[in-house]
Amino acid sequence: MIIKIFRKQKIKNANSFVEPDEIFLDSKNLQNFDRQQFEGRIEKPISKKTIFFVGLFFLLFLAIFSTRLGYLQIQKGEAYLDRSQNNTLEKQIIFSDRGIIYDRNKKELAWNKEGTDTPTAIRAYLSPGFSHLLGYLSYPMQDKSGNYWQSEFIGKDGLEKQYNSELKGENGSKIVEIDAHKVIHSENIVNAPKRGADLITTIDWRIQAELFTLIKNLSQSNSFSGGAGVLINANNGEILTSVSFPEYDSEILSLGKDTKKINGYLDDKRKVFLDRTISGLYTPGSIVKPFFAIGALAEDVIDPYKKILSTGSISIPNPYFPDQKTVFKDWRAQGWVDMRQAIAVSSDVYFYEIGGGFESQKGLGILNIEKYAELFGIGEKTGVDLPDEKGGVIPSPLWKIKNFNGEAWRVGDTYHTVIGQYGFQVTPMEMARAVSAIANYGSLVTPHYILGDATMENKISKMNLKKEYFDVVHEGMRQSVLVGTSSAISVPYLQIASKTGTAQLGANKNRVNSWIIGFFPYQNPKYAFTIMMESGPSSNNVGASSIMRQLLDWMSVNTPEYFE
Repeated sequence: MIIKIFRKQKIKNANSFVEPDEIFLDSKNLQNFDRQQFEGRIEKPISKKTIFFVGLFFLLFLAIFSTRLGYLQIQKGEAYLDRSQNNTLEKQIIFSDRGIIYDRNKKELAWNKEGTDTPTAIRAYLSPGFSHLLGYLSYPMQDKSGNYWQSEFIGKDGLEKQYNSELKGENGSKIVEIDAHKVIHSENIVNAPKRGADLITTIDWRIQAELFTLIKNLSQSNSFSGGAGVLINANNGEILTSVSFPEYDSEILSLGKDTKKINGYLDDKRKVFLDRTISGLYTPGSIVKPFFAIGALAEDVIDPYKKILSTGSISIPNPYFPDQKTVFKDWRAQGWVDMRQAIAVSSDVYFYEIGGGFESQKGLGILNIEKYAELFGIGEKTGVDLPDEKGGVIPSPLWKIKNFNGEAWRVGDTYHTVIGQYGFQVTPMEMARAVSAIANYGSLVTPHYILGDATMENKISKMNLKKEYFDVVHEGMRQSVLVGTSSAISVPYLQIASKTGTAQLGANKNRVNSWIIGFFPYQNPKYAFTIMMESGPSSNNVGASSIMRQLLDWMSVNTPEYFE
């Protein structure tokens, strides 16, 4: 029994004996242990089921791969070969949208619309009556291969040209894959286009359209060759209306496809492309008289209450024939008139005498006439934000020497100049600014088309002239409406101050420019205006005054806010 127990214990101790190699065989050292030293190791074989599924997966993969390979190589091989050989990657332009031009009330004047047969948008314009103001575009240009040698919209006239850099935006680009058949296979945008900035103008499209219609109708019915009109805020230079007739069609000119119409513009003797408001130079006639009246007061040439007799003309010795007289006629005998009356009835004799002098009445003289014309901005550019503006011409001794082979200046030349004749030339925009300075008591504003443009609004030149001088002229221009030459615009709903002018043209004097300038409301001037009808028959009984009266009547119903 003891022996059995001992044997069992011996066997137990023998089974629990630890070999030296096993002492270090733990989980940390297992990976580095040489498994080949194990003897009698038991390995489990891979099952047949696993081998089957692995083989099945492999066969399925091989079948799919073979099918796809066959499709690409056999069915589509030729197409992909053609694509690989002929497809190209092109960098193409993504044209930016041009900014929209609005009127002061956010009415669209120029906008973009989708083109039917063009790769770019088409510029659309409000019409008629806006072409000279807005201008037109030159579209991106392609060569025969379809490559763009001009990649931008370029403004060619009007606001489109003046503010082209703001309106045009910035083109983007994309990479396009194209095959030999010009089929697009893929597109990737590289740079997104940036839209151009919008412009909100000072224009009221309603008044603009109506004034254009009135000028057009009178031109066609009474044989004027054209006309222009400007309505401006007399205190800050905002232009509410800027009309020139005749005009072109902005869309037709931009597209450039209607050659018949474009050639018609080019052949039109009325100068269709001329913006008469800023580039047309015209003899002003009597509308310059109020400015020289202020000059005569400032230079103490005459007391405003002194009366001068107009019998219908004055005569002075002829420098070439001393025994003869040179006669300077008034448009009619006015009788005794003071300065206010002279402005109201537009007495030429009165202004002959205070301009060039006569007998005991001293005159301003041509140098002072030039001085005060320039003081009111006449004879120079206004600085309006439109391209191609021209400045007017004030006749002077130097001017005569240059234009008449050195001839000397004579008093008769002064007489003609002071009533706005001889070589005197102005633009309607010049006169709109000048009469604004009368309305606001001596501040020369800068006309402009962008609403809220503080830089332009602050460009004001102030005159050092007494308020009483302006008061005299204001009263004279008011009398012109009540009892004088401007009586056509005497309306019950608004007090207006005005001055008309009729400038004779040509040697025969059978054609005239018809003018009217003025401001309203009379007691608190806010707006100034200029209307010019170009080269109509001298026999006409209607002219610029008729246009202004019709416009006032229309505004009283449709835009009464401007009369408040």
